Amino acid sequence: MNLRLAAAARGSLLRGTGARLHWCAAAFVAAFLATGAAHAQDGYPNRALTIVVPYPPGGSNDVFARRVARSLGDALGQAVIIDNRPGASGNIGTAMVAKAPPDGYTLVAVSSSMVTNAAVQPNLPFDAIRSFQPVAMLARGPFVAAVANDVPVRNPAELLAWLKANPGRFNYASSGLSSSNQFATEMFKALSRTFIEHVPYRGMGPAVTDLVSGQVQLLLASGPSLLPQIRAGRVRAVGITSARASPIAPDLLPLASALPGYEFELWWGLLAPAGTPQAIIERLNTEVNRSLGAPEMRQFLLAEGALPAPQSAAQFAAIIAQDIPRWQKLARQQSISME
Repeated sequence: MNLRLAAAARGSLLRGTGARLHWCAAAFVAAFLATGAAHAQDGYPNRALTIVVPYPPGGSNDVFARRVARSLGDALGQAVIIDNRPGASGNIGTAMVAKAPPDGYTLVAVSSSMVTNAAVQPNLPFDAIRSFQPVAMLARGPFVAAVANDVPVRNPAELLAWLKANPGRFNYASSGLSSSNQFATEMFKALSRTFIEHVPYRGMGPAVTDLVSGQVQLLLASGPSLLPQIRAGRVRAVGITSARASPIAPDLLPLASALPGYEFELWWGLLAPAGTPQAIIERLNTEVNRSLGAPEMRQFLLAEGALPAPQSAAQFAAIIAQDIPRWQKLARQQSISME
């Protein structure tokens, strides 16, 4: 009996020791993996990064992404490559990044159009909030309102009077269905109770081309898209969508001077795939914000119709989350859809 009890005791001891050894081994593996991940982040980046621009070259997303890529590459000591992937109002390139490995090496340059798309497209190939980790806002700026040269208006009051006198006779352009250009113009229409027909294009380039040729009469678009044509005299600026005068175009009156309460501001920023380690997000946010604080960057952005907008990744995420329901309300009011 005593021998059996002794054997049982030895077995219990061995089983307990085995369990402790198993737990210790598991803890060691977990600690090793965590340490390895930390070291991997400490060594970030050790190869080139890619910023996907989900629009053709030449638009504001492309212009700003290329300039920030140079500064970011210098700060990180690695090349930052721009990869234009246009199509489906920016959704093709954006979806590609949503599915990319969350390792900090693939980012997407987006603007307010991402949230206006999300406001009217329930079946996007990504979730505008859950599929991404906001990295940094790059810039904010109003749209410039421009008309074809044969349109007889030169300021917001004349634009408003012209629209009221010609309901449904003329067209406005946008870079695509559910784009921020469409939302900005539809907001103006809603507040002014005017009507001008929408003509969506596949990108800002062809929209500007048809404004220059007079195929469409009005376009609200970002500075990088319109200012070169305005400076060349090919189209005429008549106002700006900020609530007050803006340093990007101090000689232009706000549309709100003729339509109180009207304001539309565009933003640009960088997103990473959801699940990207927070340490990498913070590193990228710090470097982008540092570059935005440089006087030469402010000068560049100002010349392109925007102002630097450094802020934390969390602040940027909050703006995205607030914008979507805001634009959903306007979409219902103005019957904005993808059809």
